Amino acid sequence: MTGVYVVRNQLGHYWGKGRHWVDGSQPRAVLRSAHRDEALNTLFELSSRDIELRGEVLAVTLDERGEPQVEPSAIPLPDAADEAATADAVPAAAPDSAGAA
Repeated sequence: MTGVYVVRNQLGHYWGKGRHWVDGSQPRAVLRSAHRDEALNTLFELSSRDIELRGEVLAVTLDERGEPQVEPSAIPLPDAADEAATADAVPAAAPDSAGAA
């Protein structure tokens, strides 16, 4: 197999094997599909959960170690700690506003 397909979003991040976006700096973590239709199905499933997603399926070649040759994104990934803090803050604010009304 000399080529595979990967899913990339509008920020240049790639869909990873761990079911989260990766920046491409570690090609081993990028999910690769042997068939274009598999990658398209993955993109369709992702875009059905995130309507803001603008993704594409790219055909890439494999290097000598069998890892996809992808260009790392210049845009940093969102910090998981920041996302968790934001998610925790929303439920905490809801009871306060309900109690005041």
